[in-house]
Amino acid sequence: MKTILVATDFSPEASNATAYASHFAADTGAKIILFHLYHVSIHALNARVQSSSIDELKAASVKKLSDVAKKLSEDYKIEVTPILKMGDFENQLQKTIDATQADIAVMGMLKDSIEQDLLGNTTTAVLQRLKFPVLAVPLNATYKGLKTILFACDITRGVHETILQKVKNIAVRLGAAIEMFHVSNKLNELENEQKEAKVIEHFADELNGTNYYYKTVASNAIIKAIQDEITQINADLLIMVPYKYGFWDSLVHISKTRMMASRSEIPLLSLPL
Repeated sequence: MKTILVATDFSPEASNATAYASHFAADTGAKIILFHLYHVSIHALNARVQSSSIDELKAASVKKLSDVAKKLSEDYKIEVTPILKMGDFENQLQKTIDATQADIAVMGMLKDSIEQDLLGNTTTAVLQRLKFPVLAVPLNATYKGLKTILFACDITRGVHETILQKVKNIAVRLGAAIEMFHVSNKLNELENEQKEAKVIEHFADELNGTNYYYKTVASNAIIKAIQDEITQINADLLIMVPYKYGFWDSLVHISKTRMMASRSEIPLLSLPL
């Protein structure tokens, strides 16, 4: 993990995520791309503010971003490159990821709320739509090293070898232990048991050389089971794979990854296929 893109709007949650990523970069020798999307406020557009005034506002944003990047570089002794863009957030974020060859994007996460479960926010939208690793950092999370990883996986859907390789690479680089954790719906327990032996064998092949173990629990409350396991093993990082639903299914299914991003007290790394 050589290049970390941190998206910031200078909010408290974004600033905390920036500090978290900077600590991580200092530990691992990575460099930071500090990304900010500038947009003209609706009030300025409605007031038909002169273009010269808009240019001044943009220049102020450029300076603020540059100042933050300079301070991060000095405080953490890391390389930080500020990049300011205009336009659609997800489109510009993807273009910047491609141009900088970033390995991961880091974003701040607001506190849990019912509205976020139902509607999401900018971070959860990126988690769902971008086919790119995204780390969602809760507002109160602080970097203390990453020694224990909880990978909440769904064996009923299978775990692709590409995902397992990414998890392995992260664990090896960090020297972290991995718990492969599955919550079994009690109604489908027998069916899941039939798949479990093959899954464990698959894990053994793909995660060879890492410190990992597998655990499954029976519960219909998936989110609570994951939260309880985070507390029990004192996990530093949660990894999940977001699954996409069709339009009609999306009306009745709320993404477990999105819900955990909102509710988790530790950073969540989304690894899409």
